[in-house]
Amino acid sequence: MNAIGWPDWRRLNQEGIVFAIAILLFAAAAIGLPGFLTADNLVAIVRSVSVLGILALGMAVVIIGRGIDLSAVAIMAMSVAWYLQLLNTGTADGLAFAYVLAGVLAIGLLNGFLVAYADVPAIFVTLATGSFVFGYVRSQLITQDAVPVPQGHWVELLGGTRFLDIPVEVFVFAGLAFLVFLFLRYTKWGRFIYLAGDNPVAARNIGIPVRPMLVLRYVLSAVVALIAGLLTAASLHSINTRVVNSTLLYDIVLVAVIGGIGLSGGRGGVRNVLVGAALIGILLNAMTIIDIPLLCQNLIKAAILLGATIVDGIINPRDEQTAQQGDI
Repeated sequence: MNAIGWPDWRRLNQEGIVFAIAILLFAAAAIGLPGFLTADNLVAIVRSVSVLGILALGMAVVIIGRGIDLSAVAIMAMSVAWYLQLLNTGTADGLAFAYVLAGVLAIGLLNGFLVAYADVPAIFVTLATGSFVFGYVRSQLITQDAVPVPQGHWVELLGGTRFLDIPVEVFVFAGLAFLVFLFLRYTKWGRFIYLAGDNPVAARNIGIPVRPMLVLRYVLSAVVALIAGLLTAASLHSINTRVVNSTLLYDIVLVAVIGGIGLSGGRGGVRNVLVGAALIGILLNAMTIIDIPLLCQNLIKAAILLGATIVDGIINPRDEQTAQQGDI
């Protein structure tokens, strides 16, 4: 409470609020929607947010460090499309994967270098590289929008792998979430990300390599996007490059922001991604059962993202004295 008796909104925990909303939404859907509580539907909910959650993990690392990566979906789709195209044209698996991994690392390094050393705003850098990756790969390296997985390839076999009747991508999401948690919480590099995101100038002054750490974040985001793309291809037995023009990128930002990762940097973690993914997964599944048109679903998600951004600005106000990007 503040001096006049009103609640102090800055003391509210966005993560707790979103988690409570997710529980209430789950309870309401379980009571009011037929088939919601079936085992198949619950698995479908978790499976539907696995790839989204993996992408949000990469985005979260970048946002915590006071940045953003708008090229993630383009890297995800186009890198895997190129990989499958190489396989379908007879390139050896190891060589094809080496080409693609080198390309993904190059894009991550380029994003990081332009943001860290050329001082170009991250939103413009990653928007431009995402558009370039999509245009170049689609026009020069692949022949069609949807590229199939070769029959019998390990990616196809991965898509059919289940443990306890749960798809493998759920376990990959859980494993990556655990690894990112360990990285952010228990390594010095993870602590550097929080310090640089909270105040890059002060972090530089105490000896933290702010610029190299910034490059590292974008490389990690690119590699995570590649993993998400491989799981998408495994699940669908193909990759459709038109996903680059879908609302997936906004869903990724929505999961991160609504879960409580502050856009001002230096705040949040894996738990916020999990909470945001849970809410969005339940919401999307409920809207699908109700048969809400896709256009209306996008409007609802846009309104939620706008609301989450406003709430983030209230709960995590940006300090103008530390709002500078980069270091001195």
